[in-house]
Amino acid sequence: MAFAIRNLSVLAYANGFTLWHYKAGTDDQKTVGGSGYFRDAGDMLTAGDMLMVSALEGGRMVCVVPGANGLATASLA
Repeated sequence: MAFAIRNLSVLAYANGFTLWHYKAGTDDQKTVGGSGYFRDAGDMLTAGDMLMVSALEGGRMVCVVPGANGLATASLA
């Protein structure tokens, strides 16, 4: 399954920061964390935003970061 914009929702917004939730459906964490997965939402996401991702095998939080081809996601350290 590919990225579905209808599964991306805003949980909170303040001072230019947005906390998002994405329900990945049948996609696993590896697929969701892959390069360009959130490309279709690039006009909505901003570097520094955070995403809570619910995927097939569990959840995790990622941060939106600048990438070579626009924005990418990185696991929190």
